[in-house]
Amino acid sequence: MGEILNLRSVKKRLARTAQANEAKENRVRHARDKTAKANDQRAEARRATLLDALRLDAVRRRDPGE
Repeated sequence: MGEILNLRSVKKRLARTAQANEAKENRVRHARDKTAKANDQRAEARRATLLDALRLDAVRRRDPGE
């Protein structure tokens, strides 16, 4: 005679396995490597620096004669 199974627990186990497989596929498909993340951080820092430089120049242009 076979082992008695609770069908709910079997369904849940199968669903967890399917979700884990889908998550693994998504990590492979959408993951970005370390260099891409570093490039984005470097570009953001450069944009922020340029923006700050422009802000300081704008303040200096308004205040010199005053």
